[in-house]
Amino acid sequence: MALDSNEYPDKSISKFESMLKTDDVYFFDAEDFEEIIHHYLNNGKISLGKKAIQIGLEQHPNSLELKLLQVEVLAFEDKFEAAEKLLDEIQNIDAHNEEIYIQRANIHSKQDNHQEAVNLLLEALQLTDDTFDIHSLLGMEYLFMDDYERAKTSFMKCVEFDDSDYSSLYNVIYCFEFLEEFDGAIHYLNEYLERNPYSEVAWHQLGKMYYAMDMFQEALTAFDFAVISDDTFIGAYFEKGKVLEKLGRYNEAIENYESTISIEDPTSHAFLRLGKCHEKLGNYDLAKYYFYQTVHEDPLLDKGWLAITDFHYKQKNYEKALYYINKAINIDGENASYWKKAAKIYFAMNNLDEADFGYKQAVDLGNYELETWKNWSEVLKQIGDFDSSIQVLVQGLEFYPDSAVLSYKLAGMYLKNNDVTEAKKILVEAMELDLTKLQLFDEEFPEFSEVKWVKALVSKIKKTAK
Repeated sequence: MALDSNEYPDKSISKFESMLKTDDVYFFDAEDFEEIIHHYLNNGKISLGKKAIQIGLEQHPNSLELKLLQVEVLAFEDKFEAAEKLLDEIQNIDAHNEEIYIQRANIHSKQDNHQEAVNLLLEALQLTDDTFDIHSLLGMEYLFMDDYERAKTSFMKCVEFDDSDYSSLYNVIYCFEFLEEFDGAIHYLNEYLERNPYSEVAWHQLGKMYYAMDMFQEALTAFDFAVISDDTFIGAYFEKGKVLEKLGRYNEAIENYESTISIEDPTSHAFLRLGKCHEKLGNYDLAKYYFYQTVHEDPLLDKGWLAITDFHYKQKNYEKALYYINKAINIDGENASYWKKAAKIYFAMNNLDEADFGYKQAVDLGNYELETWKNWSEVLKQIGDFDSSIQVLVQGLEFYPDSAVLSYKLAGMYLKNNDVTEAKKILVEAMELDLTKLQLFDEEFPEFSEVKWVKALVSKIKKTAK
């Protein structure tokens, strides 16, 4: 007599594994095999799952459920042609089995044909009343297609079926966030909370929406309710801490971050926030301690290395700042932010050649911030390489064509390079962009602000502006 897989699933698995170790052949119901196969597939033991399918089909050659599991494995192994062929055979026997369409959809999805996958899932919807899983799969396909509106609708249907389906709830809110429909998310979550007033997940998500809209008091209230619903919910304590930081209530923020550490193993993010709070309060020894703990806990967290580097930089301890940013670069030399920070430190130490190299690395790695172009050109200016400084500013203006800051600096650099024609042209453009920033030119290039043609040009532009 076969074991009842629903009642004794572990016994079915033990019996099956015992059979594999001996030459004996045991009989299982098809349902037992399904249970065994699901167990192996869910635990990533594909070879055992395939073995169970093989033996299962030997004992139950007409079982469509086992054949569909075989299709699932074939699709997992990217054997799409064999999977489709087997599905054709199954469809000839049972044309109205929704699982056939679901598996075909899975195959098309794995081949990045998401629209066809959607079409097949919509057909599957017409064949069954049990549509929960299909709506979930549809939601994922719509996400692959960047169709967040339809994805949101699909995941909402999953939540309608099961209020405790937090995975779908998170996906609904993710869609709202991506669409920047924060009011819609707040309305949806409040309706959900009317039905589930003690859902810590919903309160937590509601708090995050309020936070995104700078509604900090409302966010605090939501996170408080999340904690009331589950006083071990570290996410709520952490997010509440962030709100309190925004409000300048650093001691209270520290209490919440410490709560996360007392409930579970400390995280690098909690250490980082604790360090930031203590730094704001002037507790520099504690701030330094928590920043050290941050990089010790997670050496790959760039915010940790940048925080400890910034801490020493603000203290004008450039040697220490350089020591830590170089440690960070040794761990991840492809991080543009590290190179930008290193360049800034080298500049403060008057090591201009290293600063030049640092900014070049930062730009090569994709850091195109306005500040980077401005500071790099300043380094080259101080080196005396006016041509390169001009080249950097011209490149920066390709990214920020409306930047008066870069334009005034470029005009001054052309003058330093004795290119009066280009200087006049760029100075006019800069003043037309923002005349109020002319003082930047006067402050950085005082030797040119009193030149007759410059004064005349400024006077002319000012009259035109009036």
